Amino acid sequence: MKTMEKNILNLGLAAVSLLALSCGVSGDVDDGYSSMPQQEAYTTTSTNDGMDVPQGGERFGEFTDNPFISTIEQPTSTFSIDADGAAYAIARNYLNRGYRVPVSSVRIEELLNYFTFDYASPTDGHHVAINAEVDECPWNTAHKLLRLGIKGKELTQKETPLANYVFLVDVSGSMYGKDRLDLLKSGLRELLHQLNPKDRISLITYSGKVEKLLESTPVSEAAIISSAIDKLSADGVTAGGEALDMAYKEALANYDPEKNNRVIMGTDGDFNVGVTSTEALVEMVESYARQGIYMTCLGFGFGNLNDNMMEKVSNAGNGTYYYIDSENEMMKVLVHEKDRFVSVANDVKCQISFDSTLVSKYRLIGYENRVMDNQDFDDDAKDAGEIGAGQTITALYELELADKSQGATAGSVFATFDLRYKKSLDAASETLQQKLTLEDIFNKAGRSSDMRFAAGVAAFGLVLRDSPYKGDATCDMAEKLVGQALGFDPHGYRAELVALIRKAKEMQK
Repeated sequence: MKTMEKNILNLGLAAVSLLALSCGVSGDVDDGYSSMPQQEAYTTTSTNDGMDVPQGGERFGEFTDNPFISTIEQPTSTFSIDADGAAYAIARNYLNRGYRVPVSSVRIEELLNYFTFDYASPTDGHHVAINAEVDECPWNTAHKLLRLGIKGKELTQKETPLANYVFLVDVSGSMYGKDRLDLLKSGLRELLHQLNPKDRISLITYSGKVEKLLESTPVSEAAIISSAIDKLSADGVTAGGEALDMAYKEALANYDPEKNNRVIMGTDGDFNVGVTSTEALVEMVESYARQGIYMTCLGFGFGNLNDNMMEKVSNAGNGTYYYIDSENEMMKVLVHEKDRFVSVANDVKCQISFDSTLVSKYRLIGYENRVMDNQDFDDDAKDAGEIGAGQTITALYELELADKSQGATAGSVFATFDLRYKKSLDAASETLQQKLTLEDIFNKAGRSSDMRFAAGVAAFGLVLRDSPYKGDATCDMAEKLVGQALGFDPHGYRAELVALIRKAKEMQK
């Protein structure tokens, strides 16, 4: 109980004296919000008016926005897809609590890929489909905005493989609370109702010790699994590295090449005993990923979240990273989008080749830690991201056209979009290609709502990052673009974004 009491004391003592808003404007602290816990040394981030905002014990990886690149110097751009959506949920949690979103937490690709886009499904036996679209860039009207879209194959119930899931649950003192372990337990109980009775679940816990709380058990024995979930309680320090190794060994012990073999870790990422370095954890996870075990990280908590570790570990483990800030988010991940736990496309890489006589420079928006060397595109040994069943992936490039583009014919190809993926981890890669012509640029009829929505999300992300490339982007611009694209919104997530942008604007006043 001492660890829990210390955490509660930290929550009570830590306070912030000002609120810097997500749209780059400072304001007064609302005393109705909980103070951020000050655990260990904290970093600071400056707002536009120069005042600093404490970030508590949150750990985010620092990165710099992708720059504009001359097509004469480098006409080809290559990156791995990123299917995570954690950064959006983290931003939402900060805004809902009345805090400025830390710049280093804003990964624009994760804001985009939190949402499902209305893309066409794959055909001709492929597991993915691609599409592309061009429009005027809203925050710099002298430029163009290129949207790349990808959609993973949707699976019928018959096509969905059985699951061999190992749930690795952090029960250390830092996971105490309704927004942490209690929330995870609620989600696990709900997931039981969604799984196939023949799916199997193991449950491993870790705090001061590592314990296999539940041997691999079929979901048909739900009462036994529920009883194990009920026993979960938080206390002690965090021996995460040892537990992670045990979880993978448990997954291997029950491994079946025909199943979805996956470790699902629920934690705030605060590993403080045993193997603790992110580099060592990444090395461990990569070794098991090569043996066919996927990884999913579910991040919890506010004030002590090790986002940097979970993002890197999930990337290395052929997996995805979600941040769970509410019951609604838990339902999104474990119910509405549970099919995404099944990977239908592996090591997915994108490569865009521009004609330097038609495009003078380009900038990939987001994906900063997913940029690859161009020669890696054809190398099947190079690891890249995975796409879950029915999942959509979106990427944006900001383009500056060359002067010669004005006199070129409409059918001139200004860019070629190539995608490479594997249907399974050990399969040979397959390719898809789409050529983009100047007609796609200058024909403005019928711009899709997905294009407007992607532009709105990106504009909001540029503002949250206070990006040097944000141009004329504002919250007003983001709200307008997103508001024009609410026709496809199965679960109301797009409408929620509009409300979130409005909340940010109200906090400016």
